[in-house]
Amino acid sequence: QVQLVESGGGLVQPGGSLRLSCAASGMIFSIYAMGWYRQAPGKQRELVASITSVGSTNYAVSVKGRFTISRDNAKKTVYLQMNSLKPEDTAVYYCNALRRVTETPIGSWGQGTQVTVSS
Repeated sequence: QVQLVESGGGLVQPGGSLRLSCAASGMIFSIYAMGWYRQAPGKQRELVASITSVGSTNYAVSVKGRFTISRDNAKKTVYLQMNSLKPEDTAVYYCNALRRVTETPIGSWGQGTQVTVSS
């Protein structure tokens, strides 16, 4: 059973920063690409950042230059450092393992962690 637990969300001011964590269990973490997704109210879930098993990264245009994805294979954890946050970044953020070519999620969705950017 693959278990993914997101944490680190909260309420922040526009321009602020937040660091999200995703702890994995029940899988050989190091061989999988991982991704961070977000879903805002009334919108589809979107992939915002991904990292391959060898550390190559990709970002959605909307977050490029502001967000950084990283991983620690020893801790079986993937991180999302979010800087210069905007109100439009408000969403529930989820992590998941990714299929190599299509970047589609492999596992079930967990509870996610809420990020709210507001004054």
